Amino acid sequence: MKKLIRGFGYAFKGIGYATATQVNFRIHLVASLTATLLGYALHVSANEWIWIIFCMALVLAAELFNTAIEVLTDLVSPEYNKKAGHVKDVAAGGVLVTAIFALITGTIIFLPKILALIHAA
Repeated sequence: MKKLIRGFGYAFKGIGYATATQVNFRIHLVASLTATLLGYALHVSANEWIWIIFCMALVLAAELFNTAIEVLTDLVSPEYNKKAGHVKDVAAGGVLVTAIFALITGTIIFLPKILALIHAA
């Protein structure tokens, strides 16, 4: 049981590291908070919440993996290396793909609700 608890500690330490050192991770945290507040304000359905939460988890996890890859790449290749650059670029591309997916999903969920509020006003 102590190993399990220690493992959670390491995981939270990693999230703390990403939060403290990665601007993009903090941006995605703010976007997640914004989506949560917007979801509450617009009374999204349970199915819509599932998609919103899925998108938040996917983007944040992608940022965490990207951070891990960047740190590891810097460790094994402290000097400039073209292949190391490709590794970092591909990892960043993975984050971009998930962020675009989240943006499209959020637009599909939130835009009709926002437009309905505007037309009702």
